[in-house]
Amino acid sequence: QVQLVESGGGLVQAGGSLRLSCAASGRTFTNVAMGWFRQAPGKEREFVATISWTGTTIYYADSVKGRFTISRDNVKNMVHLQMNSLKPEDTAIYYCAAKPGVRVNTTPNYWGQGTQVTVSS
Repeated sequence: QVQLVESGGGLVQAGGSLRLSCAASGRTFTNVAMGWFRQAPGKEREFVATISWTGTTIYYADSVKGRFTISRDNVKNMVHLQMNSLKPEDTAIYYCAAKPGVRVNTTPNYWGQGTQVTVSS
């Protein structure tokens, strides 16, 4: 059974940084894209970032380009999201996601339980 477990969320002031991590287990993640989505209160879940198994295919939502960086460690089956210059509008529950292929920006096969990120103004 596939498990994705997020960590690293918390409360930070605007302009600050947080690093989210997601530990994956339960299957081989070769050729499986990993990514992050988020859902703010009263809004639909939205794509944030995705990275392929090789790390050569990376996409970001326009709203986070230049501020967020996605990376992965295939030895440890982990994916990270470094979030810099955080804004109050980045406040959301952040979900780790996985999908076979090179990107996970639509209909992931697997979801984590989410971690709360709150950015105060």
